[in-house]
Amino acid sequence: MRLRILHTNDVHSNFDNFSKVATLIKQYKDEDTIILDGGDFADFKSIELQGTRGLAAIELLEAIGYDALTIGNNEMFNGVDTLEYMASNSPFPFISNNLFKKDNSTINGVFPSAILEKNGLRILITGSSPNMGEFNDGLGIYMTDYKEGILNEIKRNEGKYDICILLSHVGTFADEPLAMEIPELDIIISAHDHKLFNEAKLVNNTIMNSAGNYGEHLGILEIEIIDGKVKLIHSATLSSMEVEKDEQILSLLKISKEKAVKVLSKPLYELSRPLWHDVIEENPITNLIADGLKDMLNCDIGLINSGICNAGAFNEMTNKKLIEICPSPLNPTSFELQGKYIKEAIEQSLDAQACLADGRGPGFRGKFVGRLHIAGAEILHDSKHVHTVYIKGQPLQDDTWYTVASSDYLQRGSGYGSLANNRNEKYLAEEIKDVIRLYADKQEFVEKAYLNRWKEAAKVGGVC
Repeated sequence: MRLRILHTNDVHSNFDNFSKVATLIKQYKDEDTIILDGGDFADFKSIELQGTRGLAAIELLEAIGYDALTIGNNEMFNGVDTLEYMASNSPFPFISNNLFKKDNSTINGVFPSAILEKNGLRILITGSSPNMGEFNDGLGIYMTDYKEGILNEIKRNEGKYDICILLSHVGTFADEPLAMEIPELDIIISAHDHKLFNEAKLVNNTIMNSAGNYGEHLGILEIEIIDGKVKLIHSATLSSMEVEKDEQILSLLKISKEKAVKVLSKPLYELSRPLWHDVIEENPITNLIADGLKDMLNCDIGLINSGICNAGAFNEMTNKKLIEICPSPLNPTSFELQGKYIKEAIEQSLDAQACLADGRGPGFRGKFVGRLHIAGAEILHDSKHVHTVYIKGQPLQDDTWYTVASSDYLQRGSGYGSLANNRNEKYLAEEIKDVIRLYADKQEFVEKAYLNRWKEAAKVGGVC
C-alpha cells in the first residue's frame, strides 16, 4: 500500500509564494495523497487575515485540499479567541496535543489528534505546538509537555491506526530525540525553526522531513506500507520559485483582500497632528509609542526602537493603517534594568550603522533595528558619546535598577544586546500597534511626542 504526503510549514502568510506551491500540489496530488501543514501558515501581519479573523487562510488551504494543520505560534499570536474562531470554522482539523485555554479547558475546533483514512489505510496524525513561556497567559493559552501529549495520543488510539504522523512545530532540535524515544512515530514533519531538508532523514526508522519556510518549497514523502512496516520510497523538497502562480489562489486572495480592506479601512479617528517616521532621526510616532508604553506599564522610562514602525501616519487612523505602520505582533513588556545597560544601548543608538542593522528577530516584521526612542528621560550627547541621561531630573546611576516599558523584542536583547541584562519581565496581551491606536487619539500624547528627548550637548550649554 502506497501513500504520498505533500507538506508545507512556516508559510507565514507569504501567499504569493503559496500560490506557486498550490500549483505544485495540484501537479503532484493523486488518489493516494494527503496534504499537511506543520504550522505558522497564518501570520497576522497579513491584511487578509486581520480583516477576516484568519478565515482567508482557511479558505486557501481548503481550496487546495489540505487534510490537517498543526498550530504554530503564529496561529496563536492574535489570541485564543481568534484561534478558536479559525479552528471552529475549518473543514479540516486544527491539531495540537499540548495546547489548551489558560483555564485548562479545550479550545473549540482544536483536536489532540485525528485519524484520516486513505484507501483503507488508517493514518493517525497528532501535532505539537511550541510553548510560548511567559506569553502564554497574555495569549489566553496553557501549554502542557509535548512529549506527554504525543504519548497520550498514541496510547489513546492504540489499535485504531496503521501509521502515525507527528506534525511538530516545536523545532527540529526536539524531533530527533522524539524519534529515538518514541518508536511508534513513523513520520515527523518538522517546523518552527525554518529548516530546509534537501531530502528526508531516517532516525531510528522514523522518517523526518521539513520544507523550510515562506512557501519557498513543497515537501514530498512517498512511502510504502508492507506488513505494518513503513518504507521510504522517495522524498524531496521542491522549489516553488520558478513555478507559475495558481489562478484559483490568486482569485481567492483578491476577494479576501477586498473584504478585509473594506472592514479595516473604517476610520477610527482623525489625527490632530501628523506623526511622521524616520529610522535614524528622532520622530514623533516612535516617541508616541515610548510615551504610551511608559504610561500603560507605569514605568520609570519607556524605550522603543524606531524600526518597530515602517511608516508614519498623517491624516486619519484606521486599522489598515495600523497594520501597515506596525505589522510586528510584538507585545508591550516591562522589566528592570540597571542604568549602565540603558546607557550602553542608548550610546549604541548614536551609530547610524547600528540603527540600519538588520532587525531580524522573533516576531519582528520590520527591516531595520532603528534608533532608540525614550520617554521620561532626556539624553545629553555629542556625535559619538552619551554624556548624561536624566531620569526625573536626576542623572542616570550605573548600578541603580530602573523599570523600563518596552517590547519583548528589545527585552530579549534583539538589536541592542545590553538590554537583555534584565530581570522581572512582564508581558501584556496587547500589541505595539495597539499602543499607537490608543495614544494617537490623545491630544496631550500627540503634542508630547513632538518634544525631543535627544539633545546635543553643545546646543544646551556645552559638553558636560
